Amino acid sequence: MSDLNTKSSGSKTEMTFFEHLDVLRKYIMRIAIAVVLFTILAFIFKEIIFDILILGPRRPDFPTNIILCNLGNLWNIPELCINQISFNIINTELAGQFRLHLSTSLTVGIILSVPYALWQIWLFVKPGLSKKEISKFKGFIFFSSFLFFTGVAFGYFIISPLTINFLINYETSSQITNLIDIHSYITTITAIVLASGVIFELPVLIFLLANLGVVGPGFLKKYRKHSIIIFFILAAIITPPDVFSQVLVALPLMGLYEYGIRITSRIEKRRKND
Repeated sequence: MSDLNTKSSGSKTEMTFFEHLDVLRKYIMRIAIAVVLFTILAFIFKEIIFDILILGPRRPDFPTNIILCNLGNLWNIPELCINQISFNIINTELAGQFRLHLSTSLTVGIILSVPYALWQIWLFVKPGLSKKEISKFKGFIFFSSFLFFTGVAFGYFIISPLTINFLINYETSSQITNLIDIHSYITTITAIVLASGVIFELPVLIFLLANLGVVGPGFLKKYRKHSIIIFFILAAIITPPDVFSQVLVALPLMGLYEYGIRITSRIEKRRKND
């Protein structure tokens, strides 16, 4: 996996550690440029980023809130009508909104840059792989990006509105009035969205570990019950402390885990055939 340079004669030479670092630096710079460009784009379209996307889950007309409310009316479960009460979001710092604009734009820039970053990492690793190893990773970038953005969408459309509804309606005393700081609100939404995106990469992690020979279908089946406990712990961390939200997060993770077992089974079968 160390043959990254090719001479004019066609023979390959092994690169030194510092030469590897120099090549890696170029790919990192490309990723950084992509992040900056997407950050600038997000900074320009602040109305879309803030008014429509970030502040959307708190409004009654948010798609998830509308669907759940319609289901609540259909099934006579009024508790499903979430985020029907508007609340004010405040800023308490002089430069708070400007700093918030910058940090949020950077976060959006990082999220949008994920597919390009994965592609650049692949370009760095690919020359050191054999043709057989390269064939194993066919579609890796698309699959990883798809899972990440699926997780982001799940966190944004499902977990975020449920979290907002739970936290805004929770009270320890009726004498306390909630004045939600914009930094607290955005930090919560960002943490949920990013955590969901990363967690949905579970099949990718299993795929990599399986190809390295670290895990196999037998190992995953053996620790299936343990994984369920871990998934509920993760769900409890990124969701409000209510059973419904935790189950809603844990179920997709359990499904991804089962899909990971299928992946390792195919890898093991292919390895035996080789």
